[in-house]
Amino acid sequence: MRRSRGTVHKNISILTLDDDAIMTSTLQAYFQRSGYDVDVENDPYRAIERVRDGEYDILLLDFLMSPVCGDQVVEQIRSFNRDIYIILLTGHKSMAPPLKTIRELEIQGYYEKSDRFDQLELLVESCVKSILQMRTIQNYKNGLSLMMDVLPQIYDLDATQSVFGSILEAAMRIFQAESSFIVLNEMPYRVVEGNIQKTTGTISDAEITEIIRDAEFGEKLTLQKGEYLLAAIENEKHQAIGILGIGLKNKTEYVQVQLMEIFARQISSALHNNQLHLLVSEQNKELTRAYAQLNESYMEIIGAMRTIVDERDIYTRGHSDRVSCLAEALARQMGKDKKFIERVKLAGLFHDIGKVGISDRILLKPEKLSFEEYADIKKHSDKGAKILAAITLFSDIVPIVHAHHERIDGKGYPDGLKGDEIPDESKIIAVADSFDAMTSHRQYRSNMTLGQAIEELKKGSGTQFAPEVVEAFLQLCEECGQDKFFDMYAVKEERL
Repeated sequence: MRRSRGTVHKNISILTLDDDAIMTSTLQAYFQRSGYDVDVENDPYRAIERVRDGEYDILLLDFLMSPVCGDQVVEQIRSFNRDIYIILLTGHKSMAPPLKTIRELEIQGYYEKSDRFDQLELLVESCVKSILQMRTIQNYKNGLSLMMDVLPQIYDLDATQSVFGSILEAAMRIFQAESSFIVLNEMPYRVVEGNIQKTTGTISDAEITEIIRDAEFGEKLTLQKGEYLLAAIENEKHQAIGILGIGLKNKTEYVQVQLMEIFARQISSALHNNQLHLLVSEQNKELTRAYAQLNESYMEIIGAMRTIVDERDIYTRGHSDRVSCLAEALARQMGKDKKFIERVKLAGLFHDIGKVGISDRILLKPEKLSFEEYADIKKHSDKGAKILAAITLFSDIVPIVHAHHERIDGKGYPDGLKGDEIPDESKIIAVADSFDAMTSHRQYRSNMTLGQAIEELKKGSGTQFAPEVVEAFLQLCEECGQDKFFDMYAVKEERL
């Protein structure tokens, strides 16, 4: 018997669909023994509604069914659910749908029925691995987004008396913890009486003392003690000055440990920054270093968030990097100075950072957006500017990111700027952004050719786009040659 048969997958739900009740019952019994949560259905139309109303991770369905075949069922499900993993079962390999159909419907695999389910179980296990990886990414993204919401409060130098409360409230939100506490052993960092701060009513000082007794972190930043995840709070010399602890409801996951390490570094930076602010007249040099560390910490998170924004959708992966590259080339083509070029390059990298706050339901929707959904999407340029405004290092690119969807004729957003009211850098980002969008494949449309994209830019010159930027684009394309230009600045795989 295979070792994996003892694996428990209570958090993975499967729906089996076959007009043969014996087959669905057999599949249910087999996979329930492996610990999966399995439901059965024998009517294709009822199965479609169950997927619509439920939260299934995997669908196992027969290809030849009555009154509709499996591929028709999948086609209807894919119209409203792109996330569920689907495995098609066939009586014989020759009866399976064409490979093109399987790809178009995003079917993860098919299985030729037999009296043994080993191959099918391997396919299911492969799906489970992908599902768990996607959950990890989603949890990491959610944790980073929450952290971005609370960091301004933690770094607020005027909130000296409430800094610990902000930290503990943030920990409760980010980790959905049952309790949290901070213990500090260096008095300069104490801003209220006592060196233990905690969330009220959930854990006593005596219990905290017992939890942290003999806590040795060594080279690690985190430590597990029972149901509590502990993290070392360090000073500027990377010496432990205290401990942050959170009581988790469920078993600690890898992503929680990673987020805890990032959060602990932010707390360490914030507390050190807080102390230096109190001693600013005597330690100005140290204060400058703290702000540099603060900017570095912010950049770490924003860089991670930018990557997550691009990775959320396979169709926009690498978009920000391509926009930055083309915008930089256009600025050089226009003879701009070095500082201008650096601003354009950086703004291109972060122009869509505000989309981290847009729901996946809207951002990844395959159909045309409603008026309300499009209005929500349009907020991303303003959200991105607000995120970047928290970092002194990015002050020069805040207005660029804010205005990168403005139009020359004043019909853009968010402020309806026109002509010379729009920063020159934003005009360049607008052309680079539109070109990449036009030449990239989307779920709801195919990509344009280079020639088609050029014609669209020409049509928009003077209304949507700045004429001088479009002219620089055409010159750059002509100097490079269309083939080389496409290879350098467009999505490589979409050209095939």
